[in-house]
Amino acid sequence: MLNGIPCMLMRGGTSKGTYFLASDLPSDPKARERALLGIMGSPDKRQIDGVGGAHPLTSKVAIVKKSERPGVDVDYLFVQVFVDEAKTTTSQNCGNILAAVGPFAIEKGLVAAQEGETFVTVYMENTDSVAKQRIRTPGKKVEYSGEAAIDGVPGTHAPIMIEFLDVAGSSCGALFPTGNFADEVNGLNVTMVDNGMPVVMIDARSLGLKGDESIDALEANSELKATIEALRLKVGPMMNLGDVKDKTVPKMTIVSPPLNGGLINTRSFIPHRVHDAVGVLAAASVATAVNIPGAVGYDIANIPSGQRRVCEVEHPTGSMGVEVVLNDDPHNMIPKSTAIMRTARLLFAGTAYYLDK
Repeated sequence: MLNGIPCMLMRGGTSKGTYFLASDLPSDPKARERALLGIMGSPDKRQIDGVGGAHPLTSKVAIVKKSERPGVDVDYLFVQVFVDEAKTTTSQNCGNILAAVGPFAIEKGLVAAQEGETFVTVYMENTDSVAKQRIRTPGKKVEYSGEAAIDGVPGTHAPIMIEFLDVAGSSCGALFPTGNFADEVNGLNVTMVDNGMPVVMIDARSLGLKGDESIDALEANSELKATIEALRLKVGPMMNLGDVKDKTVPKMTIVSPPLNGGLINTRSFIPHRVHDAVGVLAAASVATAVNIPGAVGYDIANIPSGQRRVCEVEHPTGSMGVEVVLNDDPHNMIPKSTAIMRTARLLFAGTAYYLDK
């Protein structure tokens, strides 16, 4: 039977996904998963029978509802829909898809737009954390056009500032889940960090890489991918994530000296494909760790000065700016706040259909 569900297709940052009101989706988790798989067209590497874009970055879902939490406007649940498997996961957050949650909430009437700009406070269900978004709303309507550019997206759009208020340790229980700035695992020196996204940082040199390899070259390196996956499986329990065999975390990030004057250069496995750029919250985790003496990457990074530091995390298609505000106590390594500028755009509003088999 063909079923239809109201939705919006939106670009958030460098990702793209379908955005739903929680009340429009089936309440039963299994029925909801069937609906999302059908809408996206999974499992199929082309997702030809759905609206997915045949890549993890374009096979994403945001489920949004008005929040009952004090001081919070909306609750946001991120769902990663696997491309070639009949599976979804909520084990991670997505800061790119988050970028369009505020605009979606305003478009759907969950938040009343203010004249000039509107603040939307979002509770991120996946990681039990909160972000505050500042969105341009001239004439009390979301403005998508503007002068802000982000690498990985053509053209310019209206900026959306996202401040992450309490994301340190949101998935792993601590900013550095092992209690160390660096650990030796499988003969490799790694940093395990969670400032909104569980990330494992590895120096490119220890893998016999320069760090500027192309995405295609890394994707074709089967020996490297096997090494990265073996490491990921080993560190999962160490990061309090349990068995990560069927999870999309942690993100495995190779770091090397910056190429264009940024903080550091990265290549990210997400976890089995190489990211065209770098995830928003992954960039926040990397930028936080690299600023700390003893962490992997500190010795090769271009560290800014001051307590408020704008750090450009370089990636294959450019860089992502992360503002890290250090704690007033120099002995406290947990940052006071982390903020990132993103853009978003409404692409389509209507009804998504799927066959409930």
